[in-house]
Amino acid sequence: MSDPGILDEIKDIHLAMALISAGARMQVLESETSLSRRKLLRLYKEINGCSPAKGMLPFSPDWFMSWEQNIHSSLFYNIYLYLQKTEKKRPVETLLKAYHLYGEQCPCEPGEKPVLEFTRAWTLLRFIDCNMLEQVSCSVCGGNFISTSRYTNALFTCSLCHPPSRASKKSTINGEVMY
Repeated sequence: MSDPGILDEIKDIHLAMALISAGARMQVLESETSLSRRKLLRLYKEINGCSPAKGMLPFSPDWFMSWEQNIHSSLFYNIYLYLQKTEKKRPVETLLKAYHLYGEQCPCEPGEKPVLEFTRAWTLLRFIDCNMLEQVSCSVCGGNFISTSRYTNALFTCSLCHPPSRASKKSTINGEVMY
């Protein structure tokens, strides 16, 4: 009979590999797996061919409120909620799948980074769990968007229904404004 500790470590290694491939930073890996920092660093270097980025994770809910970031964050979170209801998986597995689906809907040009990087998506879920951010419905289209508590009792209009004037300065593909 196999030692369950070894099987758990193998599962954590596979999870860490998936997280690293999605773009997770070391703090995310340490939080979501039980692997040692030394093993995670070694695995990260083997997969990416370089050391992980140093420094603190982004810690401001305000980032999610800018018009473009809000649209992308809201899209990701709606995908996450749908998967959470329809599939009975661990939250980190749902996060990975939701982020993959988000990436399919919002592909990047080669060499560009996505608007919502994986670590930001993970941080978004933490902010929602801590009630720093929440979902609110747009009073115009009825869509659900990420918001701070200041919009809870007020009429909220999303950036799709009322885009800021600078939105027209974004790049266009085939003549269409891409958010």
